[in-house]
Amino acid sequence: MFVSFLQEKLKTTTSLCYSHTMKQFLHLRNNYVLGVISLIVILGSVNVKVAESRVQSELAKTEYSAINCRKHSGSLKDFGGVGDGKTSNTKAFNSAISKLSQYGSDGGSTLIVPPGKWLTGPFNLTSHFTLFLMKDAVILASQNELEWPHLPILPSYGRGRDAPGGRFSSLIFGTNLTDVVITGQNGTIDGQGSYWWDKFHKKQLTLTRPYMIEIMYSDQIQISDLTLINSPTWFVHPIYSSNIIVKGLTILAPVDSPNTDGINPDSCTNTRIEDCYIVSGDDCISAKSGWDEYGIKFGKPTQHLVIKRVTCISPDSAMVALGSEMSGGIDDVRVEDLTAINTESAVRIKSAVGRGGFVKNIFVRGLNLNTMKYVFWMTGSYGQHPDNNYDPKALPTVTGINFKDVVAKNVTYSAKLEGISNDPFTGICISNVTIEVSALKKKKLQWNCTDVAGVTNNVTPPPCALLPQKEKTDCAFPNDKLPIEGVQFKTCSL
Repeated sequence: MFVSFLQEKLKTTTSLCYSHTMKQFLHLRNNYVLGVISLIVILGSVNVKVAESRVQSELAKTEYSAINCRKHSGSLKDFGGVGDGKTSNTKAFNSAISKLSQYGSDGGSTLIVPPGKWLTGPFNLTSHFTLFLMKDAVILASQNELEWPHLPILPSYGRGRDAPGGRFSSLIFGTNLTDVVITGQNGTIDGQGSYWWDKFHKKQLTLTRPYMIEIMYSDQIQISDLTLINSPTWFVHPIYSSNIIVKGLTILAPVDSPNTDGINPDSCTNTRIEDCYIVSGDDCISAKSGWDEYGIKFGKPTQHLVIKRVTCISPDSAMVALGSEMSGGIDDVRVEDLTAINTESAVRIKSAVGRGGFVKNIFVRGLNLNTMKYVFWMTGSYGQHPDNNYDPKALPTVTGINFKDVVAKNVTYSAKLEGISNDPFTGICISNVTIEVSALKKKKLQWNCTDVAGVTNNVTPPPCALLPQKEKTDCAFPNDKLPIEGVQFKTCSL
């Protein structure tokens, strides 16, 4: 259009000098270009406003479930966040949370992470606060070690798990908090763990790898409705905390990735884990309470733990582990309606001489297992120690272990139950269990039992002599509900 117009204009100005014609040409060209630029700017502005309007519309109709709703909110973009997957947002996260923390006493606040890829190092949460990941929001953990603060060792462990010294901060961290929610529309947190796994395999770590989410010394915690992938090590680690709900998580890591436990309640009271799907390189869920003399001294058990409706895949580890770091004790664990596929064992107890502590009042029912090495596995010789200062006279007490209503298919071994000499595992009850052994393993010894005592009923294949059948035995499972099971979510909106 512009070229035709210019040609017509030139025909009507043949009497003008060349210089005058060129001036008109340049003038017309510049006006046209400015017009095009203006149009682009206007359209761009419209598109931005449309996009913003769409996001606002999505927020306006977004509802979610939480232990508490918030009065105030802000988007990470409001604090300088850039979701391009390349720009570091560590300062943006910390600035946002710092500024939003002022609303803790005025109805609390929500930090909204919009769609995009938000690269960041660790950041610390605050009380009366919700971190909300929208659909298609991805938090990417930085692989730049300079972005990762160093923390002291955990007092109940006495040393780092990967190295004797301290540890890297977890990606999402909080301590001494009350009322914290981490949730979303199934947004993703990607730990980008391959960097750390490689250093672990090459023995290049001088500090323990970071966890993905760690909450310490806190109360009223909810972690829900998110996808967590590729943590450097443990994914979710509540420790020294109480009243915790972990619900609706999808947790994914390569099955050969080192120590990528899914959910590890550690010296915690009143914890509820439900409706999660976990693929892990280690235990899908592991209850812990400190390591040898350090855990004994700290003396804080994990107790009143409920685990329901979880699916686990972990070819080299357990669906649920109790220990091995259990020196502060584990008491009152209720496991119900779990599914394991291609997993080494179902509910495994791990302990050792030097641990001290106790594992007691464990209730398990309704397991659906397919492709297992061991259905029942208890170990009294899981002998990793933080140092040589542990007390060899500190023997664990393992008693009151109940299993009922278990169906298992394609199993290698029915049970490997190994207590401790002069310290047997007692009060074991197993009832209503059907195990289908793999055709290739049917001639193998199916029940290997030492230093254990208990009873069984209606169990196939027949158990070992240390667990004799007692007719009409129906292993215990509590009828009461724990207080954490009665916590109701509220319907909140952004």
